Amino acid sequence: MPETIYPFDDTRDFEDASRGLIATHDPNVIRNAAGDVVWNGQAYIDFLAGEAPDTVHPSLWRQSRLVSMAGLFEVVPGIYQVRGFDLSNITFVEGDTGVIVIDPLISEETAEAAIALYREHRGDRPVTGLIYTHSHVDHFGGAKGVTTQEDVDAGKVPVIAPDGFLEHAIAENVYAGTAMARRAGYMYGAALDRSATGGVGAGLGQTTSTGTVTLIPPTDLITTTGEERTIDGVRIVFQMAPGTEAPSEMHFFFPDRKALCMAENATHTLHNLLTLRGAVVRDPNVWAKYLSEAIETFADEADVVFASHHWPTWGIENIREFLSIQRDMYAYLHDQTLRMLNQGLTGIEIAEEFVMPPALDASWSTHGYYGSVSHNVKAIYQRYMGWYDGNPARLWALPPVDAAKKYVEFMGGADAVVEKARESFDSGDYRWTAQVLDHVVFAEPTHAAGRALLADALEQLGYGSENGTWRDVYLSGAKELRDGSFGTPTVTSAPDILAALPPALFFDGLAIQVDGPKAWDLDIAMRWVFPDTDETFRVTLRNGVLVAVPSGKGDVTLTATVPQAAIGALAAGSVDGAVAAGMTLDGDASVLQQVLSVLDPGDPDFEIILP
Repeated sequence: MPETIYPFDDTRDFEDASRGLIATHDPNVIRNAAGDVVWNGQAYIDFLAGEAPDTVHPSLWRQSRLVSMAGLFEVVPGIYQVRGFDLSNITFVEGDTGVIVIDPLISEETAEAAIALYREHRGDRPVTGLIYTHSHVDHFGGAKGVTTQEDVDAGKVPVIAPDGFLEHAIAENVYAGTAMARRAGYMYGAALDRSATGGVGAGLGQTTSTGTVTLIPPTDLITTTGEERTIDGVRIVFQMAPGTEAPSEMHFFFPDRKALCMAENATHTLHNLLTLRGAVVRDPNVWAKYLSEAIETFADEADVVFASHHWPTWGIENIREFLSIQRDMYAYLHDQTLRMLNQGLTGIEIAEEFVMPPALDASWSTHGYYGSVSHNVKAIYQRYMGWYDGNPARLWALPPVDAAKKYVEFMGGADAVVEKARESFDSGDYRWTAQVLDHVVFAEPTHAAGRALLADALEQLGYGSENGTWRDVYLSGAKELRDGSFGTPTVTSAPDILAALPPALFFDGLAIQVDGPKAWDLDIAMRWVFPDTDETFRVTLRNGVLVAVPSGKGDVTLTATVPQAAIGALAAGSVDGAVAAGMTLDGDASVLQQVLSVLDPGDPDFEIILP
């Protein structure tokens, strides 16, 4: 198998990442109103200098140095970015009377600091438009840091997003939000020290901010490629790209500025087809096709391409090369995985054999700092074939704890396994050491020597990883083995997101919380009226299943009239809060309490590295 190519003599990324710097934020620390730090980019800047130490992969060290560059940058005259204030970038496009904001970061506080830096150097321009490129929280969560719901409601600030944005933005944070948020703490190294032996960055950005997540729903949805809008005198041409990096995503071109925004579909890393925090598997086939469409439609007209992460690329030839390499990378991953899959290889086997073409490997932008060839190949296999690899011996495997106890017993007991694993560790076989000791800690979670050696093995795997999120996951596992669970540092199911729940998603959110066995004997029927959307649902809870039928017929024992303002409180389980926000109940109010009594919200502190 050929070795990975590391073109360290190619320094163009450093030139591009620093190009157009106007001002920095010194120190790069952002606090909330209570004085708590919600973003500390300075912690990375302080140590990311010089040659890579032995505890960080040299390629990841290089990427982290690039991503840590923070401040206000000119992309082209009239378009500016603040980078390094959050996981993502925020972009400002100047119009006739104000400024259009693209992707207002994760937190209200970081977005507010970014626009303050922009205004300090470009003038106190009002926000005249807000664009969400796609439905992930790092591209809308800071909306109320740049504008207000009142200005949007008054028609002063149109909010533009791709079709399906609201449903997908909310669903991701409600359906599996608890589990995703807990795992995201590992993925982004939330509890790690910022140092050469801790978190150095996640490859796509350094980490996530921990401020106030907000949401202002879109007022204008883009549904078709080729649609145009003119906002504050700025003409924008849109390209739909659903099912790529996000289920709801779009690219767009500014003809008068010759600037192309690629959202999160062309960045300076191999992206995730399935994130380590969990998500719906993305489709590399359509991803590549939308990149081809963007190349053919816009590349020859653009002077610059920029994205919601990383730094821009300038010049028609460079743009076409960059987009083509990104396109070829996702297409190659898809096509070759399918080829090998059809030869009978499983996802794990394909991941071990898969090799990127040398011409792609020679580009820094294809390296796996955030996604990886290994877990992306397995994601493609999962997309097409599911969890079962076809081997009947693996069809009904024992769950992890039961299997671990039997493995350890077969291998001579925990002490014997740890002793053999220590020999593997001493020989540098950290991967096998971790795999074996995983059985020990699941069989005997309090086995001190097993936990300690597994932590050491995970630490070494982290130090050797080129991928920022793999490093974070390994080191986070080591930290929890040594110090105990750090829980979920950042929760994305914020009040603004809950308050924006459409009724159908609200009922989906309730249904997935019903503790089935507790609800087996309930037979409940309610009518829910939502005056703001003029929707009515008949909701039943029978056989442990909550079913909401639009305009459903039949008798009920309670009718709840729920204005939009009350949905957030009700979704959070507060009847009193919902009543205070205008909800009224007509009938037997105890029925609602019966429903709420069988809800079982997720556990944000569930174990990951231990059973």
